[in-house]
Amino acid sequence: MSRDLSIQQIAEVIPKSVLNASDKDLEGFQRIIEETIKLRDGHKTLQKMIQSYSSSVIQRT
Repeated sequence: MSRDLSIQQIAEVIPKSVLNASDKDLEGFQRIIEETIKLRDGHKTLQKMIQSYSSSVIQRT
């Protein structure tokens, strides 16, 4: 179910602190988001590695 939003609707849900943030603040926030994405991706990769290792250990026993 896709929902089309107007620019006004998007602006209404963005916190005022974000709208009034400086470029430096937004750059810092962007870095935090980027690192969070890397961390999440790393966690997914780690889970896959553990599942793969567990499966191979089970097959060897």
